[in-house]
Amino acid sequence: MVRTAIVLSAAAALLFSSCSAQNALPLHPNIKKTDNGYIFVHEGDTFTEEYSEFANLQQFETSPEGNEKGIAFDFEMPDLNGTLYYGFIPYPDTKHPLPVYFKKPVEIEKGKAQIEMAYLSGKYDMIDWQEKGFGTIGYRVVNDEGTILYDGKVTFSGTGPFEIANTLLEGPYITDVKPYSFSISYKTSKGFKSNAKVNEQLYEFEEPRTNHELTVDGLKPNTTYNYSIMLDEKQEYTFSVRTAPKDGSREAFTFAYASDSRHGRGGGERKIYGANAYIMKKMAALAHQERVGFLQFSGDLINGYLTSLGEMNLQYANWRRAVEPFWHHFLIRPTMGNHESLMRVFRNEDGDRFGVDRFPYATESGEAIFAQNFSNPINGPANEDGSDHDPDKSQTNFPSYSETVFNYSYANVGVIVLNSDYWYAPGLKNFPASGGNLHAYIMDNQLAWLKKTLKMYEQNDNIDHVFVTQHTPAFPNGGHVKDDMWYHGNNEHRPVIAGKTADKGIIERRDEYLDLLVNESSKVRAILTGDEHNYCRTTINDETPRYPENWNLKKTELSREIMQINNGAAGAPYYAKEETPWQNFTKGFTTQNALVFFDVEGDKIEVCVVNPDTLEEFDSFTLQ
Repeated sequence: MVRTAIVLSAAAALLFSSCSAQNALPLHPNIKKTDNGYIFVHEGDTFTEEYSEFANLQQFETSPEGNEKGIAFDFEMPDLNGTLYYGFIPYPDTKHPLPVYFKKPVEIEKGKAQIEMAYLSGKYDMIDWQEKGFGTIGYRVVNDEGTILYDGKVTFSGTGPFEIANTLLEGPYITDVKPYSFSISYKTSKGFKSNAKVNEQLYEFEEPRTNHELTVDGLKPNTTYNYSIMLDEKQEYTFSVRTAPKDGSREAFTFAYASDSRHGRGGGERKIYGANAYIMKKMAALAHQERVGFLQFSGDLINGYLTSLGEMNLQYANWRRAVEPFWHHFLIRPTMGNHESLMRVFRNEDGDRFGVDRFPYATESGEAIFAQNFSNPINGPANEDGSDHDPDKSQTNFPSYSETVFNYSYANVGVIVLNSDYWYAPGLKNFPASGGNLHAYIMDNQLAWLKKTLKMYEQNDNIDHVFVTQHTPAFPNGGHVKDDMWYHGNNEHRPVIAGKTADKGIIERRDEYLDLLVNESSKVRAILTGDEHNYCRTTINDETPRYPENWNLKKTELSREIMQINNGAAGAPYYAKEETPWQNFTKGFTTQNALVFFDVEGDKIEVCVVNPDTLEEFDSFTLQ
């Protein structure tokens, strides 16, 4: 069901090469801009850009329309045939609102479907819409191959004819929790002033809009509050959230960790286009049941590796919808991995193909689109501009780090989030001429910011424990021994910037990273990673073998011990264990789905690992 596909022919490539071409980006000297688009020229070989779009979010969100009989859908996809499941969302009856599907779905034919409200009357009118003239329906779009493409919501008014009312399309999501405040975001189908009601006090913010972000402050620490969102006189949605303990509090609390939820196998909700919604829903439910303060989720939320912004937004929306019923109540902190890659892809006549981070970076890069879809702190480094490898310090050349590299704290714990897939070029490993950053490589400005942030936490008496998280393991164990911070021990792998390779290879950069975490900090307890679709913990100390044979560069001595906890077991297809130099320093390896819980009480941290599908606890240990 490809909506648009542009693969330029050899003839078009010759036409492009004959056109007036100029460098598109200082960072990619081989990419040229012509009158007809972008090309990549290397050693006489021309690669032309290709683009494809399977579907986009807007097609699904804007499709419902009211009519005499009910609600009609036109997804503007003539080749879409399948099934539309639908049912009321009984908001007042449940803390975690989900649709209850009606027994008889309707067919989708050539992208169109019709819900007739008469079928939902009488004994099936569980929300009293016939009396109130109002209600919300959840709907699920499934194609004729059985793939779930989208879960949506539509609010209607009237008893016939029917109209589409302002709809709470997404959220509210808890986007930050502090001792004296919390922040939320939500999305509506029509513009209105953002609002929230807490303790019967109404907070109204800004001018009318459809994407809403707001903060409610003046609250008490470690206290549960009910909060409401009101769209009109009929629509008031009420949820609850608990504020964080005071900074430096040694009161007991729990947080959770996982990553890698891109869609898996097995059918059904394991593949709601882009995301394994089945496992993510179970993870969020279990995290809420355990009353976690927050859930850190470090990358590969979705399948990604796309060229279309609209399609990327669709996959992100499907991930959010999976956890939305629980995200109303506690903080979920999603961050980037390699599958969050949004690219420009180039192909030559022989079928050779590679991708680079999509530009223009300010509006279309993987980093920019991630920041548009999620709300994270803005306190990290700006970008890689001004670093030694910046080819032109007079202008902005690199993508922004905003909302993909940052730090936050909760009680006596500090969390540092890194982006180890920044300015990522997926083909760089095999085709260095493409230019870009290497999978797992922490570039210079980000490393300098890490050093500064670790020092800040080291001097902060309120913080006892620090966790550093990025998508890629320092010590891969199964599935990514070929890359991550190891590349089978090949230090030659490194970024290529403006046609020049970086001075430090991947293992040298890993050692600089470890030196900061271990030798320059006394508070880092663990590295939280993913990428490998399994659970495993690795002890990192000076006895851990960590160099290839015949290594003749400097070896970094480690003054103390920390742990790497890899949990990429949130539903992506599994990876088995591989042979590594440090395999005797690993424990607990499993391909079970896993959610890691950290029970923090003062200077003590107890860890337990639970399969959210079976509720089996299969690992536990004391971290500090």
